[in-house]
Amino acid sequence: MGSVRMRSSRRVSRPGAGLALGALAGGLLCLLLSAQPACSQEAPGALTAPSDEATTQAHRQRASMANSPAIDIGPGDLLDIEVFDTPELSAHIRVTQDGFANLPVIGRIELSGLSADQAARTIEEELRRRNLLLEPHVTVFITEYASQGATLSGEVREPGIYPTLGKRRLLDMLAIAGGISTTAGKTVSIIHRDDPNHPLNIVVQGSPEHLGAQLNPEIYPGDTIVVAKAGVVYIVGDVAKAGGFLVDNNEPLSTAQALSLAGGPNRTASLSKTRLIRKVDGGRQEYVLDLAKLLKGEQADLPLKDGDIIWVPSSQLKTFGYRGIEAAIAITTGLIIYNR
Repeated sequence: MGSVRMRSSRRVSRPGAGLALGALAGGLLCLLLSAQPACSQEAPGALTAPSDEATTQAHRQRASMANSPAIDIGPGDLLDIEVFDTPELSAHIRVTQDGFANLPVIGRIELSGLSADQAARTIEEELRRRNLLLEPHVTVFITEYASQGATLSGEVREPGIYPTLGKRRLLDMLAIAGGISTTAGKTVSIIHRDDPNHPLNIVVQGSPEHLGAQLNPEIYPGDTIVVAKAGVVYIVGDVAKAGGFLVDNNEPLSTAQALSLAGGPNRTASLSKTRLIRKVDGGRQEYVLDLAKLLKGEQADLPLKDGDIIWVPSSQLKTFGYRGIEAAIAITTGLIIYNR
């Protein structure tokens, strides 16, 4: 019996002795190599606790996900419905305009207005109610959003319908559409689906230093964004640079300013016989302008409107009849439009 106890004691003491020798050797090694990073106070294999920064970032990410608004299913949305381990009940289907989805075996079920999780729970309840499955597990994924988009039209580079997933604002949507075109004005109209009779007109700032004061409202599903087109006035005839020039919607262009954009009249121009051709109800109307008096300040500087044509004849032209007006109108169709 004693020998057995001695053997048992030896067997118990050997691991302890090994651990003691290992700890002593490890301590001596750390004393000799105290400057090396290999000597750590942590036990081998111990898990490192996450840093405060990583924990804070994770909390922020979870809070952001929790605050994100749920996206409801709407008419025209394309759904990927999968019933676990039952492919014959799964479907890839589009919601009808009245908000129903026609599922295999179940038939028509209303899903419009529900989130993806709510739709999955609704389908599970229907499967249990019909005794088709005892414990169904359903997942619903919205693969295409037809009702969650905003329409961008007017003077944007790529008009179309763009999704408004998450929180999209006006500048975000304009950027998605490729930005505004070179012929765009400064006025952007936002028409809400729930209130189409009261559009919201926003003035887009043209310079970066004014972006801090830029109104940037949130865009909701079903909204329509219309970027207005800037007006164009045409200067033709005996001027340095004939062409079309943009008229800012918020800053009217005067006759003198338009002439300066066109490089001014040439020396051979007949300033006193200049004509302003303006579109009116039922046709066009002609006005006589005396540029000589206007440039001297003796005549009022008339503000120009979209589509106005200023014809500056040469001094050899004594009359300006009907054919001259028609020629001036025809010339404007082939002119280059200049940006101010």
